[in-house]
Amino acid sequence: MSLITQIDQDIKAAMLAKQSERLQGLRAIKAALLLAKTEKGAAEEISNEAEIKVLQKLVKQRKESADIYKAQGRDDLYQIEMNEIATIEPYLPQQMTRFEIEGYVQELMTRINATGMQDMGRVMGIANKELAGQADGKTISEVVKQLLA
Repeated sequence: MSLITQIDQDIKAAMLAKQSERLQGLRAIKAALLLAKTEKGAAEEISNEAEIKVLQKLVKQRKESADIYKAQGRDDLYQIEMNEIATIEPYLPQQMTRFEIEGYVQELMTRINATGMQDMGRVMGIANKELAGQADGKTISEVVKQLLA
């Protein structure tokens, strides 16, 4: 079953259960997926990788907004963003823990003989490609900087 079909079914279920907060997050997902599907140059059906990228972008946007709202003391808006994150994240693949990312990066550095900060670009390029959908790029970057320093 495609993700958009699953979202449609979940929207119907949320409507029947009168879950307005969940419904808002699901509608945001559907809108983003439809937008990605209708973009210029897009294929008839979007790939699983493209769907994951869209969902990760949605989560990242909401986390950034939530941080801003929290800093400004707007707990009402902060809670809305956190509810949407909680709605979107179950559709993403299981995320790696920081400990798992550190282990992966250490193994990668050994594999490509990375020794210092001059190798950060190579390590980041490979890590981002191999961990796509499993880890946040910001976290990967932090781990790589820490281990190469």
